[in-house]
Amino acid sequence: MSSPALAVHALHAYYGESHVLQGIDLEIAAGEAVSLIGRNGAGKTTTIAAIAGFIRPRGGSVAVSGTDLTGAPPHRVARAGVALVPQGRRIFGDLSVGENIAVAARPIPNGWDEAKVMELFPILARRRAVRGDQLSGGEQQMLAIARALVRNPTVLLLDEPSEGLAPKLVEQVGDVLQRLRATGLAILLVEQNLGLATQVGRRVLVMNKGTIVFTGTPAELAAHRDVEARYLGV
Repeated sequence: MSSPALAVHALHAYYGESHVLQGIDLEIAAGEAVSLIGRNGAGKTTTIAAIAGFIRPRGGSVAVSGTDLTGAPPHRVARAGVALVPQGRRIFGDLSVGENIAVAARPIPNGWDEAKVMELFPILARRRAVRGDQLSGGEQQMLAIARALVRNPTVLLLDEPSEGLAPKLVEQVGDVLQRLRATGLAILLVEQNLGLATQVGRRVLVMNKGTIVFTGTPAELAAHRDVEARYLGV
């Protein structure tokens, strides 16, 4: 049996002496999207940071396609096939759209390249020569996703991609992520927007105080009104 695209087991992580992640378990197969949701401060972004190598876990393991990357630095995690769309987008404001894409590109045969991401996001093709800091919030988000895709990852991590976007743009992001899932990419979506999380994720994990308190399909979550009310404030 092939290894999951991403496997996180019994993950513990701290900021200083604050025990933020308290035994996180999650697995994502190729072509599967999982949404991790919860209130602010639940530990969602810390989970992404521990997977991406920004903080070193104090316990547990992180593996990508069977390769143990626990505690590996970010460049090794990236080389192993993990790409991050960070919270706040963090595109290069003084570079053009084309330059932002070129600087991240990691070409592989038949993989994602500039032409393919421009096809996915036609607005970027029209704005190719425009500086990153002159794009709208929605365009910046599309560029952040395009920049991650040209790294040709096996695992795509997205941290709050709906933040600051109008509902119509959130819907567009959801459509794109569903199309990406169909290409065989494994997606971990960290979100506070319940609509987007349940549109994209085949499974939804609810996080509270550094632990996962619910795992199920979007339909199962909808049936557990108590979980939504208690942990999501819905």
